[in-house]
Amino acid sequence: MTGAIHVYPDAIQLPRLGLLRCKEHDYLPMNAKIGSATISEQAGRWFVSICVHAEQAEPEAATGPIIGVDLGIKALATCSDGRTIDNPKALRKNLKKLKRLGRQHSRKVKGSHNRKKAQRKLARMHARIANIRKDTLHKATSSIVAKTKPSEERPSVIVLEDLHVSGMLKNRKLSRAIAEVGLYEFRRQVTYKAARVGCEVKIVSRWFPSSKTCSSCGTVKETLALSERVFVCEDCGYVSDRDDNAAKTLAATG
Repeated sequence: MTGAIHVYPDAIQLPRLGLLRCKEHDYLPMNAKIGSATISEQAGRWFVSICVHAEQAEPEAATGPIIGVDLGIKALATCSDGRTIDNPKALRKNLKKLKRLGRQHSRKVKGSHNRKKAQRKLARMHARIANIRKDTLHKATSSIVAKTKPSEERPSVIVLEDLHVSGMLKNRKLSRAIAEVGLYEFRRQVTYKAARVGCEVKIVSRWFPSSKTCSSCGTVKETLALSERVFVCEDCGYVSDRDDNAAKTLAATG
């Protein structure tokens, strides 16, 4: 949608639609040059997205410590600086409600008013699960990039693994849990947010044994079962959580 678009603290003026009130106040930029607006609907809620043209200054290079991030299912992300970001497991916690609403929708007569009501309830539940996942990913990636902190506190390098997500999804027992985490979306958000604040993102090969390598002495274990959640080095005696050890190993490669 193009034409005369004006933004106010609590409303937006769109061509042919007129003045529309916004649920969020002081959110849209008022003094920036607006190119176009796109209106969309999701689960009975209407959204407007605007394209803003603005000059962005070159970001100051971050000089903080190197951070390694190990992604997983039990914990969404484990950082080498000791932080752990929990996985909300939105789909798993709402799966029973989702199945019940799906059954209610399928039992309604096609074309009836009750089927439309059931469809709206089912769409709202799907939207709620997706919003919980999006909110967690944005908060997690923003906290790692630390864009609001000074350059000396932002990580100079963020180290991630090049995970083969499509191959991991072939595991029948873990495919649902892996898909719920949003591993690719996590990497995408970290990449573009880091570029805005002067952080470098380093991607380590998927064949690098980060979980099997001791972060203290560098010894690589021959075998490490997925069920072993505690890493024990047989050479130096180092004992650590499996994910924490992997995150520190990734940070050492940066």
